[in-house]
Amino acid sequence: MDKILIRGGLPLHGAVQIGGSKNDTVAIMAAALLIPGKTVLHNVPRIKDVYTLSKIFCHLGAATSFREDGALEIDATNLTTSETPHELVRQMRASFNMLGALLNRFDTASVAMPGGCDIGARPVNFHIRGLEQLGCKLNLEHGIYTGHVSRFHGADVTLEFPSAGATQHLMIAASRATGTTVIENCAAEPEIIDLAMFLIACGARIEGAGTSRIVIDGVDELHPAEFTVIPDRLQAGTFAIAAAITGGDILIKNAVVDHLRPVISKLEEAGVDVTHTPDGFRVRRTGKILPVDIRTMPHPGFPTDMQQPFASLLCLADGVSMITETVYESRFRYTTELARMGADIRVEDRTAIIRGSERLTGAPVTCTDLRGGAAVVVAGLAAEGETEIDGLGHLDRGYEGIVTHLQNLGADVTRTGTYQV
Repeated sequence: MDKILIRGGLPLHGAVQIGGSKNDTVAIMAAALLIPGKTVLHNVPRIKDVYTLSKIFCHLGAATSFREDGALEIDATNLTTSETPHELVRQMRASFNMLGALLNRFDTASVAMPGGCDIGARPVNFHIRGLEQLGCKLNLEHGIYTGHVSRFHGADVTLEFPSAGATQHLMIAASRATGTTVIENCAAEPEIIDLAMFLIACGARIEGAGTSRIVIDGVDELHPAEFTVIPDRLQAGTFAIAAAITGGDILIKNAVVDHLRPVISKLEEAGVDVTHTPDGFRVRRTGKILPVDIRTMPHPGFPTDMQQPFASLLCLADGVSMITETVYESRFRYTTELARMGADIRVEDRTAIIRGSERLTGAPVTCTDLRGGAAVVVAGLAAEGETEIDGLGHLDRGYEGIVTHLQNLGADVTRTGTYQV
């Protein structure tokens, strides 16, 4: 079994280059299935989710390969089937977005209920209702959704919650629908904007991405394009928190500050010095960690994906902090792992109450989900003694080369096992 071993207590120093966004890449890859021809994507992270999607594409008849310059080529010209391999689809949430793309290429398509991290109920109801409003008939049997549509038609869709996944899915489906689709109460994350930019580069007509109302005028066909994925704001935020918890000084390069303003604001509130640079920002901490209260919200609020690693920082704060999770109801499983390291955390309903202590101690812990894995890595960097982390399959879904990056920043960290993406 693969494990990460961290001998904590060393301040991190140096620079780290942030790679492409996981959440952006997987959405754009799903959209690429719409397009006969060769799509070229730059700044694609070499992570497990990308390789899982590539395996699914191969089954569908789409060719994917990384070029020598690092770009990912996707050729979806000759799709041979619209029935996805369900055992792979169940490994990641974003795979469900292929349903809308495949229904644009075929009259029928089948996709299993998606998997991914166990962080509470994440129903696909918003996806299903939206697709049905666009004219699709859907049937669920044995955990597999099968859809039928001759062609999507424009409709007015109002989401009950600004779900990023549902917004992306409906954008993909509506881009080749007849007529105009209006999505109200939609998500506004940077990845939504970038997916819209990709689709526009391929000939789609989309306005309003980044606001609560997106208007899509469907087109008859899309053409291939060459596109660069935005930097991963969640990876950047994780390294910023790692610098803060270790009392280090890190230059975080190729990061978009505007995508991280809620996280940066809370870091500054916690006593961390954050300085903007031409291509990112610098994070330093020399004083105490101050307690802060956090409430996760859809963008532009504090991102739910950052509350777990931030909780690790607050475990060493000089006082009591509270984190209230409003997006997913079961996103505090990782607190049990932090408690093994000496953290004083009490969870009441959707709020974690964190009483800061002077130290954490290394212990055997596991990655409960992707960002929970980030939380125990961050905690291990500051803990006394050795932290042994397993369950790395979650971490590998979203963090490219995290061990190498941390080693380059001066951390005493190694990985055992023979994992290969």
